[in-house]
Amino acid sequence: MRFEDGINVIIGPNGAGKTNILESIHMLCLSRSFLTSRDNVVLQRGAPFYEVEGEFETKARGLQKVRVAYVPGEGKKIFVGGAALERLTDIVGRFPVVVFSPDDQRLTAEGPEYRRRFIDNIISQSSPIYLDHLLRYRLALKQRNELLHRARRNRSPVDPVVLQGLTAAIVEPGSAIIAARLAFIDAFTLHLDRAHERISDVAERPNMTYQPFPYRLASHDVASVRLAFIAQLESSSRRERERGMTMCGPHRHDLDLTLDDLPVRRYASQGQHRTFGMALKLAQYDYMQARGAERPILLLDDVFDNLDPARIEAFLSILGSGDIGQNVTTAARREIVHNHLDPSRCRTIFVERGAKVVNPEEHDDDPEREQDTLSDPANSETF
Repeated sequence: MRFEDGINVIIGPNGAGKTNILESIHMLCLSRSFLTSRDNVVLQRGAPFYEVEGEFETKARGLQKVRVAYVPGEGKKIFVGGAALERLTDIVGRFPVVVFSPDDQRLTAEGPEYRRRFIDNIISQSSPIYLDHLLRYRLALKQRNELLHRARRNRSPVDPVVLQGLTAAIVEPGSAIIAARLAFIDAFTLHLDRAHERISDVAERPNMTYQPFPYRLASHDVASVRLAFIAQLESSSRRERERGMTMCGPHRHDLDLTLDDLPVRRYASQGQHRTFGMALKLAQYDYMQARGAERPILLLDDVFDNLDPARIEAFLSILGSGDIGQNVTTAARREIVHNHLDPSRCRTIFVERGAKVVNPEEHDDDPEREQDTLSDPANSETF
């Protein structure tokens, strides 16, 4: 299956495997599915392995062939140009990708973990150093929490020397993460404001703020953040021993999303949630495009089914404006897209039953037609 530069639309009934195609592209870009982080869930039931292979045409490196292979019990490996990467995370940022799916409503409507994951994804694809800090922080945090939890469970004092060492191990990468997030917010809000304006006909002002400490820092440099983080850990030490876990740090922070200074989670209507979510994804694309050598690939998974015609029109006009590079959109019925976009301006691919490509004449848009179960690539599939 070959995708053209610009707009690519995959049409097929629910259950045909459209999402599997986007999932495979995402896996080639970031080593994992955008639906789950568990490889045993991606693996087709009864299959001994899965393998995904694809080629990317890049500005910096030319044609790049990528293969992701997973075997239960042996783990996952990624090959670029036939050579295995030392770490799975080494693929992150080489082929930047932005995915927009119905689950993105959680960004504005649910808990802080979704918003943390959102900014970590963006910054990690733009900065390998940030991703390294994240990995180091998570490892040290896990060890520190295990120490605190064990002491609480056994009703014994925490070894002060070990705790001091693990505290230092989270302070260094944690401070770098917080400082990078603060810098990111300062830059990202400009992209968010522009994106929201392009898809909304209502003059509302969106905003995103990140307040990691109870007070505002005079400076956002790493040294200032480190001092504030150490002070916060010291003040929460008693609670940490009582609860058996690390009570402060970037793993507990949230992003505050507002429209005209009102919290989105509490006051936004359903339509405002959808518009804000769309603006976040467009802003992500713009931010990553401005900071990377490669234009991101934009994946849109059945996002138009629950949008009103005005928002569909606004979003598709952006896709066709030339501001967005290669994008792949899935839809259950062709009219969802073609009613708002000239079919001659995009490549349309019809699929059915296991993501099998069919000729347009063979395709039936009837949603009641017989459907099959989703088919993951148990054997090698090339996209």
